[in-house]
Amino acid sequence: MKITYQDKKKNVIEVIPETLDDLWHLSHIVEKGDHISSKTTRRIQNTTGDKIRNDSGVKKIFHLQIELENVNFHIFTGKLRLTGYITKGPEDLIPLGSSHTIEVKLNTPLKIEKLKWSGWVLKRLNKAIESSKKLFAIIISIEDDVADIGLMRQFGIEYYGPIIGNISGKRIVDKNRTKSIIDFYQNIVKAIIKFNKINTIIVAGPGFVKNSFYSYLSDNYPEIAKKSILESTGAGGRSGIQEILKKGTLEKINSENIIAIETSKVNEILKEIAISPSKIVYGKKDVETAIVSGAVKNLLVLDNIVRSENLEELMDLVENMGGEVTVISSQHESGKQLESLGSIAAKLRF
Repeated sequence: MKITYQDKKKNVIEVIPETLDDLWHLSHIVEKGDHISSKTTRRIQNTTGDKIRNDSGVKKIFHLQIELENVNFHIFTGKLRLTGYITKGPEDLIPLGSSHTIEVKLNTPLKIEKLKWSGWVLKRLNKAIESSKKLFAIIISIEDDVADIGLMRQFGIEYYGPIIGNISGKRIVDKNRTKSIIDFYQNIVKAIIKFNKINTIIVAGPGFVKNSFYSYLSDNYPEIAKKSILESTGAGGRSGIQEILKKGTLEKINSENIIAIETSKVNEILKEIAISPSKIVYGKKDVETAIVSGAVKNLLVLDNIVRSENLEELMDLVENMGGEVTVISSQHESGKQLESLGSIAAKLRF
């Protein structure tokens, strides 16, 4: 994400989203009442007397502004849709006040005008800009002739695959078995190469296939092998990817990986609840009481309640008292665990 225009007096910032993570960040930056401007498409009906029955109209591209009502980010499709009422546009073709949805596109400018840019929202925007400069990591989970890939994004895990190899069993005589194995490995490599700017690759699985694949990388793709490490898991597929996350492997390799850090922080809270429950509070009421008394050392907040529960002042108060605040994504497993605790939890100083 990058900022291309900013007017502090008018509270206007124009950004260009460049990755799927940027769309996720934007889904938490924009809010109801914002004025959003971008190029968008709209179907224009024939309003002349010669209108043909069942005429579906013609799609045209306009630059429109809407007053935002609803925000929808679809994690599986990676689409961010902003719905509201049109406040600016070509009035000869589009009635002001009518409903319209802007589907935010990558590499397309989006102008956001707010009544006020809060400190938390600006932090989020700067975080998105910084994260665009960082590299991602992927986990390849291999079992037998099936490989699943987990692309580590800030909003969660973007799964790719499965990649399936047509490999016969060891006991079956097949002259083409070696070729089938190489073809399988080559298809995995092709998938890896698609994701440029990757500097950490974890090759995981329950058996010896992962070792064989790593050897193949070392012999044929040494540059990829240098970025790769081997990890054993009890299962393959997506379960194996989740196992790697819980082990904290990514956090050890790349301390700046947000999912790994968030997973670690939530796990720390859950462990503390089991060992020393008096050191943990959760639920808005109890956490708020602890914050006001200056007792909070670490605060975890689920991203989708920050604004809906008006928590920004409490978050600022924690930081002003020397505490640490972490906003946890609701789009991965640790976020769901925090949600079960009331979407907010804190570790106490005393």
